[in-house]
Amino acid sequence: MSNSLATDAHDLKLRLEWGHPALTIIDVRDRQTYNQGHISGAIPIPLSELAQRAKTSLHTQRHIYVYGSDDQQSASATQTLKAAGFAEVSAILGGLAGWKAAGGATEGPGA
Repeated sequence: MSNSLATDAHDLKLRLEWGHPALTIIDVRDRQTYNQGHISGAIPIPLSELAQRAKTSLHTQRHIYVYGSDDQQSASATQTLKAAGFAEVSAILGGLAGWKAAGGATEGPGA
């Protein structure tokens, strides 16, 4: 993955701490996995529905961060959104595990 399409979890956490909330975090894992634990505030949109649902609910210039079950799924989601016309899309490196390692807030019984 190129650097322009991936974001380190620490960098995203710092962005949130510095009060730059004009962003959306999308979890592309299946709903059951999402319910077990996810990044606080993440929106669940399965990868198979991502392009369609994002187009109807998100502005194409919004900063979007995505993560899946692994970096490959996150990269796939990033490419899907880029192809759908979203300009500011980045995968969260390490997904939920990377976010937890950075000390980011999570929700859910397994988080």
